Amino acid sequence: MFFEELHPTWQNWLVQQKPMLEAIEHKVLAEAHVTPDLSQVMRAFEIDPSSIKVVILGQDPYPTEGDAIGLAFAMNTESKMPRSLVNIVKELSDDLGLEVKTHADLAKWTNQGVLLLNRTLTTQIGKAGAHSKLGWDQFTREALIELAKRNKLVFILWGSPAIALGREVAQTAKDCRLVESVHPSPLSAYRGFFGSKPFSKTNEHLVALGLEPIDWSV
Repeated sequence: MFFEELHPTWQNWLVQQKPMLEAIEHKVLAEAHVTPDLSQVMRAFEIDPSSIKVVILGQDPYPTEGDAIGLAFAMNTESKMPRSLVNIVKELSDDLGLEVKTHADLAKWTNQGVLLLNRTLTTQIGKAGAHSKLGWDQFTREALIELAKRNKLVFILWGSPAIALGREVAQTAKDCRLVESVHPSPLSAYRGFFGSKPFSKTNEHLVALGLEPIDWSV
C-alpha cells in the first residue's frame, strides 16, 4: 500500500527501499489509533520528486486526532493551530510582510516544489513520537539522500535533529544550501527562530541556484 502510493519517480528512486517500507507498513497496520489517516501517511511522496527544490524537515506528525495531514508542520485547516505553527506564521509575516491568517495552509507550498517531510510519518493518537523506532527515520533518510543526489535543493532545518540530518545529506548532495535555526516550538522560538528569516534566505539561495523563488503565501 505505502510503496504503491509513492509517485512513480519516487518508486523508481526508492525501489531498493521497498522491503524496508513494506516492513514499516506491516508494523503500522498492527498498531491501533494511528495518525495521520492511512490514506495520508505517504502524502509528502505523492508529488513528482524531480520538481522538488526546497525541503522543510520536521520530526513526527501532530498527535492530536484529526490534525495531521501527512505533511510536516502542515495541519487540518479546520483545527486550531498549535504554537509551533503559530510561530512559523509569525516569522513568515515578519520576514516577508505576508498577512498572518487565522489558519495557515502550508500544503499550498507543495505545488511549488516544497517537500514538507517528517522524519517519522506516523504516530499513535495522543502519543507524540510513539512510532519513532519503527524504521521511518531510516526510510526518510534514504529518500532525502536519493533526492539530493539528483536535485538542486535548499534545506530549511529547524532544531538540532533536523540540522544534523541536513548536514549529513548535504555531504553527498549534487548542490544544496542549508538554512538553519532553532525549532519554532514555544520552548525555543525566542532563542533564535524569530528573526532568522528562513523564507527570504531560502528564496535568495534558490535564485543563486538558478531556480524560481517560492511564493510563501499561506
